[in-house]
Amino acid sequence: MTTTTTARGDKKFPVIGYVLAAVALLILPHILQYFGNAWVRIADLALLYVLLALGLNIVVGYAGLLDLGYVAFYAVGAYLFGLMASPHLSEAFPAFQAMFPNGLHVSLWFIIPLAAVVAAVAGALLGAPTLKLRGDYLAIVTLGFGEIVRIFLNNLDHPINLTNGPKGIGQIDSVKFFGLDLGKRLTIGDYDISSVTLYYYLFLALVVISVVICSRLADSRIGRAWMAIREDEIAAKAMGINTRNLKLLAFGMGASFGGVSGAMFGAFQGFVSPESFSLMESVMIVAMVVLGGIGHLPGVILGAVLLSALPEVLRYVAGPLQQMTDGRLDASILRQLLIALAMIVVMLLRPRGLWPAPDRGKVLRDAPAPEGPGHVHPGVHSPADALPGDASRPMSINS
Repeated sequence: MTTTTTARGDKKFPVIGYVLAAVALLILPHILQYFGNAWVRIADLALLYVLLALGLNIVVGYAGLLDLGYVAFYAVGAYLFGLMASPHLSEAFPAFQAMFPNGLHVSLWFIIPLAAVVAAVAGALLGAPTLKLRGDYLAIVTLGFGEIVRIFLNNLDHPINLTNGPKGIGQIDSVKFFGLDLGKRLTIGDYDISSVTLYYYLFLALVVISVVICSRLADSRIGRAWMAIREDEIAAKAMGINTRNLKLLAFGMGASFGGVSGAMFGAFQGFVSPESFSLMESVMIVAMVVLGGIGHLPGVILGAVLLSALPEVLRYVAGPLQQMTDGRLDASILRQLLIALAMIVVMLLRPRGLWPAPDRGKVLRDAPAPEGPGHVHPGVHSPADALPGDASRPMSINS
């Protein structure tokens, strides 16, 4: 009777924790709004980076494929929304203007799945030529892919003005659904809800959906196959896992998260340009996954929130330090120095990340050696315990 009560009590704590976390996330923008909309905007960008980190975690954390060009899919989603929700195409192409004088103004419900599909196709195209590459070589190829995309976006304004080059695409529509324009302030009675707060709830909903998808993937056969490839690709292939298709699936699914996040970034900013998708963005997204804890969803979320909000918070530290040096040091350089020092300290103290995945099987690895040939530790199966015929049965990651 006591055991039953304890088990039920243990189940209540996660539910209470989830409820408290949900309430805190719902009221957070209203608390931050009292300190200014800039703080709510930081929270919005943090949620976008969480979405990016969750997508990259599929590629790096689950499948073990080091991708340094992930920002390219972020750019694909942002420019896709910019082209389909602005008058740029009508202004650049007379034939298009004849059909759509004011440009395309596509609904959110069409943009989100389209951005996911287009980015997933781009991810599969990136993964196809890199199937035989591993480690550093894969990182170099994906790094080159990200830079190629950025250079193309910067130069596709001549002879065909598709991206408007370094000037970027402006006049992008804000998100509208069910008659609600997230780009405008919402007034309910005497209480005003700012535009950045409305975007916060949209981004939060997308993050929650993404967390559910990632958690289900991790426990699925596909997720276990990815982790087998991450641990030992040769052994996984010997077990009958189709490593080629699963790698392409990892690249595609991870890229789809980046495409959706990029589309939301374009709508939130109202402007996209190649400078927003530099190599440093890719490095920061990888750092979020590694710093938080590779393959562990709570750790990835924590790393994304910290590394996205830390530069803004350090503005208040870099200013006084600049005054102490009589302005001889630039505040932006000081911020980068402080961020780098913080990352070095964290990785020295927590080499597996701030919130690493728990060690499964640690008890079995640390268990002492058997005392005799017939001695078996409780709970550890030996070949003698197996049923007849089980010893010759092949093990499978998909079983």
